[in-house]
Amino acid sequence: MLYYEIGSINHELNAEDLKKGLFEALDKIGKIHKVLAIPPDYTRLPSRAGELTEFTWQYFGSALTDVLPALGTHSPMTDAQIAHMFGTLPASLIREHDWRNDVVTVGTVPAEFVKEVSEGAVEFPWPAQVNKLLLDGNFDLILSIGQVVPHEVVGMANYNKNVFVGTGGVEGINKSHFVGAAYGMERMMGHADTPVRRIFNYASDHFTNHMPIVYVQTVVGLDKTDGKIKCRGLFIGDDFEVFDKAAKLALLVNFEMLDKPLTKVVVYLDPTEFKSTWLGNKSIYRTRMAIDNGGELIVLAPALKEFGEDKEIDRLIRKYGYFGTPATLKACDENEELRDNLSAAAHLIHGSSEGRFNITYCPGKGADNLTRKEIESVGFNYADIEEVTAKYNPETLRDGYNTMADGEEIFYISNPALGLWAFKDRFKY
Repeated sequence: MLYYEIGSINHELNAEDLKKGLFEALDKIGKIHKVLAIPPDYTRLPSRAGELTEFTWQYFGSALTDVLPALGTHSPMTDAQIAHMFGTLPASLIREHDWRNDVVTVGTVPAEFVKEVSEGAVEFPWPAQVNKLLLDGNFDLILSIGQVVPHEVVGMANYNKNVFVGTGGVEGINKSHFVGAAYGMERMMGHADTPVRRIFNYASDHFTNHMPIVYVQTVVGLDKTDGKIKCRGLFIGDDFEVFDKAAKLALLVNFEMLDKPLTKVVVYLDPTEFKSTWLGNKSIYRTRMAIDNGGELIVLAPALKEFGEDKEIDRLIRKYGYFGTPATLKACDENEELRDNLSAAAHLIHGSSEGRFNITYCPGKGADNLTRKEIESVGFNYADIEEVTAKYNPETLRDGYNTMADGEEIFYISNPALGLWAFKDRFKY
């Protein structure tokens, strides 16, 4: 059922619009005694999910007993991040998701189905895992709050991904990531119907349809005319229709089709959001279909301090590096530790250009930042951030094409998490 919908490429929804829409939808749901909210974590700050979670608390009061940020494999939120993202929401409501210990398996998607939807790329059963709080909390409403946007693992983020990955466990996250990598990231990004999504939908239909889950989904994008991030849509409902509508709008808002491939792309990673290549490699994922053969991606990463947000994944990235699909698959065959962490293996594939274009990372120079040696050890090029920003200054560049003083043309992206870019001959509808 669709409880509320509003949105178009021209809408600009402010906080009051979001509050009004949420309250209208909640009024339709009826009397509720105990609520769990599952918003994204700080890495999805522009999603407006923080405000929507705060509005949820304002609506339900003490009936909202738990807020479980959908961390997945990400680092737990700090007190400062919680305060910044969720405003007046009491911090005492926040629960920390532990993807290694806090999960239960609610069902298993058969290997035959996984093989069928992945067109033979993989053949293994997929466990649908969720945080045990979803089952043990006796909630009569679970609000899954987040943003629908192009995504490298599932095609379009959110909907039931927020549950099965955001609150998921080791095996479920590992295998879902690997399905996407084996099938082909470039075949999925920007598509709502993908092998990974079909697996999640199977799990929703068979294992969680008894749970009182309602999805609150935004569509947010960058307005290139004024450089501001704007909320273009809000969709609230309890079935696939709510995701389908949001995904269609997100493709219009967040996807940019280019007439020619890009020779040089410069991406800026906001230091409040991006501290790892696990997240920062969105600069690679979201631009890879736009960059020309032999082109260059320069990533300005002033806060880059680690590769993986999870300590074990960080160790594996440091050991095996971003050296392309053949090298990663060979490492999986030869090393049990990588086979047991398939999300890391998938990430290593996603983070390589397969030798097609050059990737240069420019970390900050603080004591906690990754060093030249660390950057180059995993297969990336390194450049001095001060020297690079002297030429490509994020404070003066505008999103899109820029012509430098020496006549060089570059393409600048201020936040890779908000979009997907592709050369028309590389994207298939």
